[in-house]
Amino acid sequence: MARNTCGRIGRLLLAACLLYAIPSAAQDEPEYKMEIGAGGGLVAYTGDFNGNLLKGLQPWGTLIAKYHMNPRMALSLNVGMGKIKGSIADAETWYPTTEPYEFDNTLTEGIVRYEYNFWAFGTGREYRGARKLVPFITLGLGIVHHSGENSGITMSMPIGAGIKYKVSQRLNFTAEWALRFTPSDHLDGRKDVYGIKSSGLFKNTDCYNVLQLSLSYDVWMKCKTCHNDRD
Repeated sequence: MARNTCGRIGRLLLAACLLYAIPSAAQDEPEYKMEIGAGGGLVAYTGDFNGNLLKGLQPWGTLIAKYHMNPRMALSLNVGMGKIKGSIADAETWYPTTEPYEFDNTLTEGIVRYEYNFWAFGTGREYRGARKLVPFITLGLGIVHHSGENSGITMSMPIGAGIKYKVSQRLNFTAEWALRFTPSDHLDGRKDVYGIKSSGLFKNTDCYNVLQLSLSYDVWMKCKTCHNDRD
């Protein structure tokens, strides 16, 4: 009787050890502090000569370096470049001039962004409860240089959202859309087309939006014994 009891207790302890070992082993993959990558997509300008967010789309490219604050938050440095085009002939509104005008300007931006994931992002084997597919929102602040008439540098404030997918342990895929507000009315080279001055940081100013796909690779492994995010 005692032997049977001991046997049952032994089997229960063994099962408990196995159950404990399974999630423990599932946390053995390393975590990484950063990711680097690149993306490509489309950019469109919205201003005096275009009121449609998706009209006049042009190619866009970005280099990305991202620091993981934790599995739900990150700081990202993005350097992007693309073109914006338009003309007064394509505008769907009336202007107090018949002078022909068109522009083909280059935008070059540098932006620091904050990203917030709605759930912890990862394979689930390096951080308990992490998910391979998560939605996120982002906002940031940076500068953008615009070429063409009245070329110059102005502030850029992106606000957007997207999804992230963990392709493999260290490879990440991101799809996002972000609108960049600016306090400048010179992205298209012309200011105050109607000749009416306005006040306000973003009132009657130009903006641009970017639809982008990107791939990034995790680098800079965390110390397993002291820096893994277990909470």
